[in-house]
Amino acid sequence: MRQFLIVTADDFGLHESVNDAIEQASREGILTAASLMVGAPAAADAVRRAHTLPQLRVGLHVVLADGRAVLAPPMIPGIADGSGHMDSRMFARGIRYFALPSVRRQLEAEIRAQFSAFARTGLPLDHVNVHKHFHLHPTILEMLLRVGRDYGVPAVRIPAEPAWFAGHSGGWTARASGILLMPWIALMKARLRAARVLHNDQIFGLAGSGAMDEAKVLEILTRLPAGVTEIYLHPATESGSAIAASMGAYRHLEELRALLSPRIRAAIQGSGVACGGYGDLAGRVR
Repeated sequence: MRQFLIVTADDFGLHESVNDAIEQASREGILTAASLMVGAPAAADAVRRAHTLPQLRVGLHVVLADGRAVLAPPMIPGIADGSGHMDSRMFARGIRYFALPSVRRQLEAEIRAQFSAFARTGLPLDHVNVHKHFHLHPTILEMLLRVGRDYGVPAVRIPAEPAWFAGHSGGWTARASGILLMPWIALMKARLRAARVLHNDQIFGLAGSGAMDEAKVLEILTRLPAGVTEIYLHPATESGSAIAASMGAYRHLEELRALLSPRIRAAIQGSGVACGGYGDLAGRVR
């Protein structure tokens, strides 16, 4: 297989306006997949909509920072506060997840609870990824794969963005970050291959997170690499902090417009590239 394109919306279930956008982009646009936050405020609404969208491939968006846990707070005091919220201090969290056995046990219990919650939706599991790409942390990736075996995890996203796009969208800092992450990306790929879990070859949306407009997506399509490419966006019918306090600079509505763009649809159709979700890779040659 020379090229395969997956167009994903993250944060399914975070807010009803996110769900509105995902449903619209699946029915009328180029969206092929969505990643569900099972503990988010609008998760039940997202699941209801997903059952009416058989063409939409739905995966699990595991949340271990900057979001709501599934387990009750007394069960996971080392990773969530009394309201069940997990903060966004990822460096400090990463140290605790690695160094403290009691916190690791809570972490694994929360990961398992999120897999179990997804299983109860009755939706086929297309893929798994982690909010903020926290599965770059080796401890989290190892747990994700171990727990995922029990739930038949078919594919895991690798956050490997081509340097030309990272530099163009995020400047030299994004390019440098990509270089520094290369050893971790190589480790992820090796672990996924050993576990016989599918993954993408490259992704677009890291450096341009919250700003993946029509121009950016068209540029990606003109330079689409060989292999499995995932483009991920954060569409919604509202923008910024109306969706979440940590997303003040996000242009969610612009990203929805990109997913609905006739120019982008025509570019994909004209290229002849195959599109779908990770589940549609079954039987294809990697």
